[in-house]
Amino acid sequence: MVGPLVRFIIPCLLCLPWLTHSAERPHRLAQDRPPNIVFIFADDLGFGDLGSYGHPYARTPALDKLGSEGTRFEQFYVTGVTCCPSRTGFMTSRHPASFPKYMSGHGFAGRATVTELLKKRGYRTGHFGKWHIGPDSSDGTYGIDEIDVMGGNKKSKGGRDVGLFEAATGFIERNKDRPFYVNIWGHITHFPVGPVQSLVDEFKDVKVSRADFGYHQQKTFDEAEAFGGDLNVGMRNYLGDVYSLDLQVGRLLAKIDALGLRENTIVVFSSDHGPAPVKLGSGKNDAPARKKYAVNMLGYAGGLRGGKHNQFEGGVRSPFIVRWPGKVPAGRVNKTSVFSGLDWLPTLCHIAGAKIDAKALKLEGENVVDIWLGSDRSRNDPLFWKTSAPGAKPAMREGKWKLHAGNRQLRNASLYDLSVDPEERSDVAAKHPGVVKQMTAKLAKWNATLPKEYDKSGGR
Repeated sequence: MVGPLVRFIIPCLLCLPWLTHSAERPHRLAQDRPPNIVFIFADDLGFGDLGSYGHPYARTPALDKLGSEGTRFEQFYVTGVTCCPSRTGFMTSRHPASFPKYMSGHGFAGRATVTELLKKRGYRTGHFGKWHIGPDSSDGTYGIDEIDVMGGNKKSKGGRDVGLFEAATGFIERNKDRPFYVNIWGHITHFPVGPVQSLVDEFKDVKVSRADFGYHQQKTFDEAEAFGGDLNVGMRNYLGDVYSLDLQVGRLLAKIDALGLRENTIVVFSSDHGPAPVKLGSGKNDAPARKKYAVNMLGYAGGLRGGKHNQFEGGVRSPFIVRWPGKVPAGRVNKTSVFSGLDWLPTLCHIAGAKIDAKALKLEGENVVDIWLGSDRSRNDPLFWKTSAPGAKPAMREGKWKLHAGNRQLRNASLYDLSVDPEERSDVAAKHPGVVKQMTAKLAKWNATLPKEYDKSGGR
């Protein structure tokens, strides 16, 4: 028979937050006020361009510290291999190839955005820097209260993104007493890379040793030298540009601390896709001014194959750092969890307590908050990549396998086992015909859902 004291204690224990079901825990993490969200998005920055991601010469103390205070993820993927498609995946949780009209010229066709959903939850929303997600960048677009796309890309002694970071800092100061979400989308390291000399001089002692870089980077070096570039000079310029980004991140984080917002602010850093190529295509580098800057495009994908414009790992795998003190494990490096920019919207809405109907919104992303908080699992569904052109060749990742279609009919596919070959150097399609068949069938099913025609006007 249960005594009166026990009957009193048990209900009390069941009310304690640490005994609540884990599915409810993300909503309870923020207590009464949802967390602030700061999304710093670099442009064309390679997977291996930060010191903490393995660059042999980069100086990125602020971003490295951000990683040590949070979790660094090493198998995070973006949804596109150029600026607009990648941003579309984050904003809408919809694959960019699913839009019948190219987004930078036509917008999101009424589909829900993360900023609209968070605004409905009571967030003040801001966007500073690069846009490329629609023809209208005026305040109020996509539920964004303040939009400033002109603050960056101007040379200063601190680097070309100083203006947009200053504008974003002002937004944070004005909204420190309420939940806010802010995009800080920089221009570093997009072409042209040409920082002021004082930033370049920070790396005056750098001398490139090709042996410090992976197999695929050698082609980048060859192309730079073929344009008459000096690898030492080009690398110093590139490192100076990256360093200027790090300086701005450091100042922003210091301001967040000074305002007392550190503990309840999620800070995320990533890049829209892999590093830009040295060679831009037939005739595009011929002008002396373009050739001058082309030799500075020495971004590093960390040994991965490819970069901007292609769907190899170097083009779609990006650095991803999350800091949320007391929630996201500090000093952790997650090497196994596969997830995507598609997962941004549902994850943040879950954390913020913004109720959404994922099925009604036709979201393609998944709530991966448990991965942020320490789980080693991966998202459930495969990842797909394809440019908006209906005849483009798609690619996909499922488990350890990466499949690249050989043609628009999805034949002659190449297959890579990323668990042993992340550099995608050994095509094992002939050894695993069953895997190729199964993945090709899934790729074909997904491809059949996409528009058969699209309007690319205004595309960038």
